[in-house]
Amino acid sequence: MPVSFGTPLEAQRAGISTVYQEVNLVPQMSVAHNLLLGREPRGRFGVIDVGRLNTRAAGLVAGLGLRLDVRRPLRSLGMGAQQMVALARAVSIDARVVIMDEPTSALEPREVDTLFGVIARLRSGGIAVVYVSHRLEELYRICDRVTVLRDGRVAHTGPLRELERVRLIALMLGRDTADVRLRGQTEFTGEHSARTGQPVVEARALSRRHQLHDVSIRVRPGEVVGLGGLLGAGRSETAKAIAGALPFDGGAVVVAGQPLRKGSPAAAIRAGASLLPEDRKAEGIVPTMSVRDNIALAALPRLSRAGVVSEARVDRVVEALMKRLRIKATSPHQKVSELSGGNQQKVLLARSLATGAKVLLLDEPTRGIDVGAKAEVQALIDELAAEGLGVLLISSDLEELVEGSDRVVVLRDGAVVGELSGDEVTEEAIMSAIAEGGTGDG
Repeated sequence: MPVSFGTPLEAQRAGISTVYQEVNLVPQMSVAHNLLLGREPRGRFGVIDVGRLNTRAAGLVAGLGLRLDVRRPLRSLGMGAQQMVALARAVSIDARVVIMDEPTSALEPREVDTLFGVIARLRSGGIAVVYVSHRLEELYRICDRVTVLRDGRVAHTGPLRELERVRLIALMLGRDTADVRLRGQTEFTGEHSARTGQPVVEARALSRRHQLHDVSIRVRPGEVVGLGGLLGAGRSETAKAIAGALPFDGGAVVVAGQPLRKGSPAAAIRAGASLLPEDRKAEGIVPTMSVRDNIALAALPRLSRAGVVSEARVDRVVEALMKRLRIKATSPHQKVSELSGGNQQKVLLARSLATGAKVLLLDEPTRGIDVGAKAEVQALIDELAAEGLGVLLISSDLEELVEGSDRVVVLRDGAVVGELSGDEVTEEAIMSAIAEGGTGDG
């Protein structure tokens, strides 16, 4: 029968548990304490019995087929392992239904396989799973039925096996299936006109111990260069080194013909290189600040005279960028943390444009945002490239990398193992370069 819960606790008591996209645990506490937080076994005088706590937590972890030392602080684990702890905690409350919100967004492929094994165990134990994801291949792998939400309304519900992938995408975008077939499954046009002359950014033989080995990349104005590779291949490290956020041991970075000082984000911004980081919440937005202040943050030197910020000038710049990038907010003064993931990404893009960026270093710009917002961000990247900005695009979505890039540089173990261009840029060629360690002219 229909029910309505007044608090999360009421839902939990009814057997509904949730694993959120952002891990909502206590990093300073041990795995065991996180698993049984608020339900710790206690001895005399109400003191927590640590021995029983660890034993019970170890049983919970083992029951899901995981191997973790429950005595370790949660912060010492990788994001994938932390996500597994969150899942184990959710299941431990005698859940009958587990809701998972983008549970694989921070996981490596092997961790995804572990998660799916856990889901299989839950299903075999009679526990229902509601799986929220934008990764369609995952839906087809584990789901029986699918419900498509668009603009807060149900657009479709039915068995997943009967739904062709392109039809599912069309339902999510609100477009005709034939249109999706014709235009492809991303909003990239694939029609960038790289301009002649010097590269807008060039990384020359970047090296950092155990992370980067002679990585060289060049991006011309109006060109989108993809950076491919598996997690841990050195893609984010390369982008951060170019942006001055990661010191390197050897090599050089040149932006618009100007050599940059090592490890200086301010120098990189002044020269015209702007980074949109992979983890927008930890390294990008300032959640307690407004949309306006987040956009203007890195551009304050440009918006001031003699050290005094012109508030009127800030308002004009922010208003123009919000309109241009179609940022949906109640006002420029709304807290950025209240915006959707897609609009938060647009705020970070607006911040980059406010600094007068010549090259955008985009690290997973569409991760964790819905399909509609993803299409908007992809279209914006195309527009910015058409206006002459250089773009370095990092994406784990091979389809996005192929359809959005003019060239793709492939990394493995911190080194360039291939460079593909034109008709060479295919998903198969990228995976082959990763596996075999050499293709194209790289």
